Parts: sequence; C-alpha cells; structure tokens
Amino acid sequence: MTTHAPCALKGPVTVDSPWWARTRSRKRPSRPGIRADLVARVRSEIAAGTYDTPEKWEQALDKLSRQLHVR
Repeated sequence: MTTHAPCALKGPVTVDSPWWARTRSRKRPSRPGIRADLVARVRSEIAAGTYDTPEKWEQALDKLSRQLHVR
C-alpha cells in the first residue's frame, strides 16, 4: 500500500495506471432491459473520442432549450 500525501487516496498504484482507472476483467451479469451490445459500442466510442459529435450536441442543446422554455 502506498501513501502519497496526507490527503491522497490510499491504494495500490502501478506505473501503467492507477487502480481506479483499470477496467474490470470480470464479466458482469446481464440485467433485463440493458443492451450489452449498445453499452459496449458506446464505451468504445467514448474511449476512442468519437462519441460526442456536433449533431449530438445540437440535439442535446435543442432538447434542453425546449425544456427550459416549457417551465
């Protein structure tokens, strides 16, 4: 166990990545209603930096604007 500073998180730290940034190798049980294929695709797009597009931002901003004007 490594302690880096009085206010730092305690835990194993490696040269490659901190313990909280590692992906889980254990497969999670599937839950009803969750599309594992969609989750996997979105995660890979986020990791590649291709998930957020200008079109998606426009849609999100339009929806937010409509919700703010309705109330």
